[in-house]
Amino acid sequence: MQKKMTQNNITSQQKKNGTDTAARKRELFETMPVGRALATMAIPTIISQLINLIYNMVDAFFIGRTGNSYMMAATTVTLTMVMMNVAFSNLFGVGGGSLVARLMGVQKTDEARRVSAYSVYGAIVLSVVYSALIGLFMNPVLRFLGASDATLGFARQYTLFVIVIGTLPGILSMVLAHLLRNAGYSAQASMGLSGGGILNILLDPLFMFVILPKGYEVAGAAIATLISNTAACIYLLLAYRKASETAPLSMRMTDARQMTRESRRSLFSVGVPSAILTGLFDVANICVNILASAHSDLVLAGMGIVMKVERIPNAVNVGICQGMLPIVAYNYSSGNRDRMHRIIGTARIAGLTVAGISIAALMTFAKPLPKLFLSTSAGDVEAALATVGYAAAFLRIRCLASPFQFLNYHSSFCMQGMGKGKETMLHAIVRELVFYIPLMFLLDRLFGEYGLASALPAGEACGAVFALLLLRHILKKSGKKQM
Repeated sequence: MQKKMTQNNITSQQKKNGTDTAARKRELFETMPVGRALATMAIPTIISQLINLIYNMVDAFFIGRTGNSYMMAATTVTLTMVMMNVAFSNLFGVGGGSLVARLMGVQKTDEARRVSAYSVYGAIVLSVVYSALIGLFMNPVLRFLGASDATLGFARQYTLFVIVIGTLPGILSMVLAHLLRNAGYSAQASMGLSGGGILNILLDPLFMFVILPKGYEVAGAAIATLISNTAACIYLLLAYRKASETAPLSMRMTDARQMTRESRRSLFSVGVPSAILTGLFDVANICVNILASAHSDLVLAGMGIVMKVERIPNAVNVGICQGMLPIVAYNYSSGNRDRMHRIIGTARIAGLTVAGISIAALMTFAKPLPKLFLSTSAGDVEAALATVGYAAAFLRIRCLASPFQFLNYHSSFCMQGMGKGKETMLHAIVRELVFYIPLMFLLDRLFGEYGLASALPAGEACGAVFALLLLRHILKKSGKKQM
């Protein structure tokens, strides 16, 4: 009898805790002051983005200690396939996550659980297919992406561990983080991704310089990434399971099978454009790699360094937008347009402020920053100096794109939050295929490698103007005055 009473007390306490957690999440989405709500969602995400960026940059930093420009060029080639992981994770992470937030806004928690379960299993299937395809066609894919005879071997090392073996934990961890974040568990999502990043930072030098022999530094970085992504995935699976006790999240196969056709259509209407947006960004990077490698492997290596440096402001701004998206989605579906507009406006001011600061900082430190990624006192010193020179020049040009890139991200995330899949896809196509990629080929032909670098600010500026006009039209149709 006493044991039964104790069990009942525990059950009652669990229910009370679940009710309290749900109430706090509703406060976050519905009544918490806008600035505080955005900070609550965005700050953990920004920290996670920065830590993961740091561990990616640490890979490049340690590889750069070898002074081998060809290893650096190889990691630039493989970045394209890593970004495809991000694109695939967006299909179910952004598509499913934003739908979960919208369903929460209209109190359809059972369907939100089904959507979350479908997203998890969809990500698993997609990961396995992508890994198998890359494994079967690795050499031709790497050649297409710009690998030369000097860089192919290094690129194969990275691809084997990070893509062929590591795609499943990589994609699944990102999808789980999206679902947790959109259910209001931003801190748990960020903890998992950040923890993986910190582990990778610790493992990099161990595998690169202690365990593996000289010449296998790229393989060492790849193995460290594989282990850290796997650890992050395990943590996020446990956090997801724990959150599912109080949040509309599920991993049950029966829930995934019971998702309605309407929800499936809504998921893909946002997820596919989001994946295409990242995929087209990846296509643009492929074009950059091909055009840069046509000049020389050193130009390609220099451009690769810049692509890593410029991700610092991008990581902060993507974190702001990812923190904003669930609140936009929830309030759009619940009909609280005023709160939605205030969240959008607050996020826009924050992102543009970050972009302005980043331009000043990158302009000031354009010369010393590339030397953090490539030693000019080891290996082929002459080649390293030339690579660093290219990187400094490219960085001064490409950093001007920062505010325009943020406006493109911001507008796209707003549209995704409102479930505007067609508009998101239109923006992605126009941004990359109408503006950036054609300008890339045109300016490269007219002005060489420096024209290639100039295509980013020119293309992003044109895309931002289009994005703002498109978002303005959507908000006007929603029946609320503009911000």
